[in-house]
This record gives sequence, C-alpha cells and structure tokens, in this order.
Amino acid sequence: MDYLGGLRGTGLLLCGNASVAPTQYDFDGYLSNTGQVMSCGEIRLPASTLEKVFGRTDVRLRTTDGRLLRLRFSEKRLSPEGDAAHVDVEGELPAASDWLRRSGWRAPRPSGAARSMGRPSRHSVAQG
Repeated sequence: MDYLGGLRGTGLLLCGNASVAPTQYDFDGYLSNTGQVMSCGEIRLPASTLEKVFGRTDVRLRTTDGRLLRLRFSEKRLSPEGDAAHVDVEGELPAASDWLRRSGWRAPRPSGAARSMGRPSRHSVAQG
C-alpha cells in the first residue's frame, strides 16, 4: 500500500437526507495493491453533535469543493475529548495522482513503464 497524501478542509456533515453540522476533516489517502484509492482520518465537530451521530451508518460529508464522501466510524467509542472521531472514507475521493503530500509534493503520474508493471493509470484507478 502506498501513501498518497492528505486531504483536509471543511464540509457539511449529513445523516440520511438531513444536514447536521459544519465539520472539519483531515484524511490520508492510500493506493492499495489492487489500484484502489482508500482513505481514513479524522472529523471534528461539536461534541454534543458528534455524540448524536456517532455509530450511525448513514453519515456522509459534503466537502466545500463538492465531493460527497461516505463515512464509517472506525472506533467503538468516542475519544475522551469528544469533538473528534476516526472514520474510514469512501465515495468521491480524488484520483491517486491528485493527492497532495503534506510536504507539498504531488504523487507522480504513472509513466508507461509503471503501467506495464501493473500500476494503474490515473484514469483506471477505481474510485471507492
């Protein structure tokens, strides 16, 4: 599994069809051995709101740039701080070449040689 970089910003937390609260997120992206982009990380919102949605299976995040991401809580209990939770992320994730490393480095686009070694091209990466 290769580290792709980070994705952070703000968005609107949704449960079912209802808007819940503005949310901050900080996710990390990975490219699996099968060529699929995967992501996990942290969301932050008021503790009282997080308590209400924690553990639900219909939680999504609409980012300010328009992506719709499905979130699954990956812990059984909230942390003592209560305003953050770790989540696994699926949905409209960026392509592998579009992630920005924390240092500002961008993942290189695969060359023809990389494709022939089983690496997927930017257009063939499965979006979760």
